[in-house]
Amino acid sequence: MSFWDKIEAGIAEARRRTLGTLLDKLAAQKQRRNEAAFSIALIALSAKMAKADGIVTDDEIDAFRSYFHFPESEADKVRMIYQLAQKDVAGFREYLSQVAKIFEDAPEVLEDVLDCLFHVAVADGVAHPRELELLEQAANAFGLSKPAFHRLRATHLGLGADDPYLILGIEPGVALEAVKSAYRSLSRNHHPDALMARGVPADLVRIAEGRMAAINGAYEQILTDYS
Repeated sequence: MSFWDKIEAGIAEARRRTLGTLLDKLAAQKQRRNEAAFSIALIALSAKMAKADGIVTDDEIDAFRSYFHFPESEADKVRMIYQLAQKDVAGFREYLSQVAKIFEDAPEVLEDVLDCLFHVAVADGVAHPRELELLEQAANAFGLSKPAFHRLRATHLGLGADDPYLILGIEPGVALEAVKSAYRSLSRNHHPDALMARGVPADLVRIAEGRMAAINGAYEQILTDYS
């Protein structure tokens, strides 16, 4: 069964009941490294995020399409999942819980999902307080570490006042070799090849570029303390 056939099968399942029940089914099956499961979860959460400030803007919808590329012939399938999620009585928190179960043995995948949600949240040029609140809610529901959350915030909102040591997940004053080791580890985990290996659709691996930019920026900032 092709990727889009799996998406279509998921839509048929969701239309019979709700999108929330489909997410429950995917969670029960532990759909790790499954592009269709990742995509359905991402579309559903993106739709909920787009409504977080009470208004779904064209910018937010365009932002979703800007990183989730798909053939025009398949646009109706993506739109259908988006609409099913927006109409579902289940809330954002319930969706977060379901997605967390799907990828509970793959925390890196959950960081990938949150990265995309950040993209949707800031697409209209404004980081609405309610959206930021939901992003933190997502990080907590996914069990992500503070460094992971700050890496993503720095990726989309700029390094700003974010502590570069926190972004790399190390304590100030550690040995230079520990700094380099942390940097190398993060570089491996966020390389495009690593994303593809954990089931992130090929068109979405570009999200690693912004994350690596934040990691590189923090690393370079820290190195000035040792020069």
